[in-house]
Amino acid sequence: MSVESTELEVNSLTPANSYSRRTFIVTSLGAGFALGVQPVMARTAISTPADGLVAGEIKVAAQGGEMVAYRAAPAGAISPPMILVVQEIFGVHEYIRDICRRLAKLGYLAIAPELFARQGDPRKYSAIPDLMSNIVSKVPDAQVMADLDACVAWAKANGGDTSRLGITGFCWGGRITWLYSAHNPQVKAGVAWYGRVASPVTENNPKHPVDIAGQLHAPVLGLYGGADQGIPLETVEKMRAGLAAGGKAACASKIHVYDGAPHAFHADYRPSYRKAEAEDGWQRMLAWFKRNGV
Repeated sequence: MSVESTELEVNSLTPANSYSRRTFIVTSLGAGFALGVQPVMARTAISTPADGLVAGEIKVAAQGGEMVAYRAAPAGAISPPMILVVQEIFGVHEYIRDICRRLAKLGYLAIAPELFARQGDPRKYSAIPDLMSNIVSKVPDAQVMADLDACVAWAKANGGDTSRLGITGFCWGGRITWLYSAHNPQVKAGVAWYGRVASPVTENNPKHPVDIAGQLHAPVLGLYGGADQGIPLETVEKMRAGLAAGGKAACASKIHVYDGAPHAFHADYRPSYRKAEAEDGWQRMLAWFKRNGV
């Protein structure tokens, strides 16, 4: 399938929006970790080599142009199942790229698009409040849904098995995992790592996971920290109740809370990393995908 035909397929999935004419500010992913997470905890940061993989930047036809993304897949694999990897607020920096390589080592085609590419480069911000106000708050959920659709279309056109589609995301990406699992009927399973489920409604964020809990197309496993200072446990319990009152996929979803774990407990490059909880969550994620056909 040509780039032009792929873009037509993407455009057919989502109606025209004001963001579709935005210029892509970020056109390359660069290297290393984002400024906002420095200094990196080198002692615990996991580094996965790319040997045996096809790994690196790709350009995905999306509304308004080409979006940069990171792709990792087993070399020579035929129709590998696909997993979308959704970034934290820090963009597709080394941690997210390494997650893709870890999944590729297990046989998956993993793609992490730079979902802030129209609004700015999150890796260049050292102050998180500035990053939140200047970039993250300006990213419309509708734009994100369409860009993830574009990645699925790219994978389908480039040998991926999108009939076995999964999605996982961390922090900001955890929230998106819930939303995308209610957006795309192709999704077979999702795993949301400490994604916020309730927040004030804005023009760019008109709904949150608690609002669509009963409308999931695929079962989602939510992994949360009991000591997360940014995600109140009462909102997690509200989400759990919404799932139980929803449709088949919602009822099949689960939320696991790790007592005493902080936010970002899987982020092996940060002081918040908790090895036992991170490794247990990773195994739960892999089992969840296998159980649900990804």
